[in-house]
Amino acid sequence: SLLPLPSHLGVPPGRGNCPLTNPLPFDLIYTDYHGLQQMKQHMGLSFKKYRCRVRVIDTFGTEPAYNHEEYATLRGYRTNWGYWNLQPTQFMTMFPHTPDNSFMGFVSEELNETERQFIKSNKASSMAVVYGKEASIWKGKEKFLAILNKYMEIHGTVYYETQRPPEVPAFVKNHGLLPQHEFQQLLRKAELFIGFGFPYEGPAPLEAIANGCVFLQARFSPPHSSLNHEFFRGKPTSREASPAGGERVSSQHPYAEDFIGKPHVWTVDYNNSEEFEAAIKTIMRTQVRLGGGGGRSPCHWDFCTSSSPPLPPKAKSPAMQSPPSPLALSPNATHLVWSPSASRDPHAWPPVDSLQVWVSETQHTCTETCRRHGLVCEPTFFRFLNKKEVFLQLSITCDSTEYEMNHLYPAVAENVHECYLQKEPLLFSCAGYNTKYRRLCPCRDYRKGQVALCRDCL
Repeated sequence: SLLPLPSHLGVPPGRGNCPLTNPLPFDLIYTDYHGLQQMKQHMGLSFKKYRCRVRVIDTFGTEPAYNHEEYATLRGYRTNWGYWNLQPTQFMTMFPHTPDNSFMGFVSEELNETERQFIKSNKASSMAVVYGKEASIWKGKEKFLAILNKYMEIHGTVYYETQRPPEVPAFVKNHGLLPQHEFQQLLRKAELFIGFGFPYEGPAPLEAIANGCVFLQARFSPPHSSLNHEFFRGKPTSREASPAGGERVSSQHPYAEDFIGKPHVWTVDYNNSEEFEAAIKTIMRTQVRLGGGGGRSPCHWDFCTSSSPPLPPKAKSPAMQSPPSPLALSPNATHLVWSPSASRDPHAWPPVDSLQVWVSETQHTCTETCRRHGLVCEPTFFRFLNKKEVFLQLSITCDSTEYEMNHLYPAVAENVHECYLQKEPLLFSCAGYNTKYRRLCPCRDYRKGQVALCRDCL
């Protein structure tokens, strides 16, 4: 009910026409896009003042190009969900769809040795559970199921009404919808948890892995995006290979594919029966350690008292030159690192020592560029790259250097030797590419299994 909302927020009568007379009684407000709209409606003039306290639980992420109202409107990125002009890290996601948002993370059960041994001893030989509670997910999958049935007993949890049994093959043992604890027990017995492409990026594969299952999923070719799948249309994230250049959905669970991987996660081409069957055979021969753990964002940013560092002024005289770059060429001269002689803020997060600056290829986002070097993109470091000197340090020729508002900057158009710096800090973005530009990308290392933490962050 919306009735208590005005009183909780301390809103005077008048549906937001009058400012709040008392400070908010809480420091942070966790909500979703619908709640954000309702708050703006009721708080009116006061919403702008207090929006720094908002944290938006955002299932699929909001890229900076969609978040900046003026830019989104001018460049065609406006959707029903974006354009709030929040700091991109105020959007919190369960999985790191784009590093521009906060990785809220997840926790899966960490088993002790006794529990591990108990589950291991109770694993059923050659048992698979299919990921999909709706019968529609199973349609057209008869070929894969027939291959899987040659090697494993197949279980499902498909919803059905007593009078209408679900349309799944007769050799599938369907349990119907299960309470969570019973579903967990089923996973603890199974050897394989198999996905058929939907739902995207849910928690079940992580629960299965934590309970000792291998997760087998399809590789999408071409990757799914708002260009070829209705599911992604209208969301404030491109996630496609396009001029907008978001991160592509290459499988049912990209996080599991990229950050967990084999032997716990297998991503194969389901259109190739031989590859699919070979994967099943290999999985059956593979011993995996029962998992746990998870990932999370380790820090809380105060957006009400701090702001992005100001951009250096455009140089007109030696007195107006921006501070020298704190970066230095790496020993192998392939990228930039934090200079040993540069000062360090002991309170900076992540620590600046974890920074590496790489130049992207024209067809790669900064997220992809960092990943190709075994790193992750860290948008808080963009401010160190947004300097003309950085182009010189990377031996990039700039016949001209301009400040402009573009979510791809800082970048260089090499064919014409034009360099560009970011004019609007809200548009610093790990997502996005254009074949015209090579981007300057702020990368950092990370701990395996805890992508939110750099290697020396603890």
